[in-house]
Amino acid sequence: MLSLRDHTLQRQGVTLLDGISLEIAAGEKVALLGASGAGKSTLLRALRKLAGTQIAWCPQQGDLVPQLSVFHNLYMGALARNSTLFNLRTLISPRADTRAELLQLSRELGLEQQLWQSVDRLSGGQAQRTALGRALYSQQPVLLADEPVSAVDASQGEVLLSMSLQRHHTVVMALHDTQQALRHFDRLIGLRGGRIELDMRSEDISSAQLDGLYR
Repeated sequence: MLSLRDHTLQRQGVTLLDGISLEIAAGEKVALLGASGAGKSTLLRALRKLAGTQIAWCPQQGDLVPQLSVFHNLYMGALARNSTLFNLRTLISPRADTRAELLQLSRELGLEQQLWQSVDRLSGGQAQRTALGRALYSQQPVLLADEPVSAVDASQGEVLLSMSLQRHHTVVMALHDTQQALRHFDRLIGLRGGRIELDMRSEDISSAQLDGLYR
């Protein structure tokens, strides 16, 4: 479904990805692991370019519109699914069914009380949940997400990961928590210095092997 062949990317003389060859099959749940600067975010952006319009995208920084409410930032996940006229109407006066859909989603995200607050009033964890919720509301089959639960507590992170994996047929997600990756994902890809150091099924890999990525 997603394929890279000997993909190398350099910027200002620095090698960000070095000879990456990778295939992601439809239906796979893949976690990208590695220390900061290993190339996880860069690899996700390279995969995003291959996925066309069938992806839900959740970048690490969120890319939310701070002046708009949580409701409207969540709704942005549906912009591509609706007409320009419908989107403009939703900005001004959302329909009852749209309100109901996003109220339900906000409950699942733990954001019901913040639904009509502007994003600039949220905590870091609340903003991160809003960004993930926007991706979920896009209702696309493929989710590419960059550290989408790093700012929430462990129990909340478990719920959000389960929700994300259930609602998308194919998932590629960068994570910092190796134990979360082992619990939730079928396949783990470890990066170091822009290269793939390991690519294994989760049941075949040990915690010690994963810890080696961070030394």
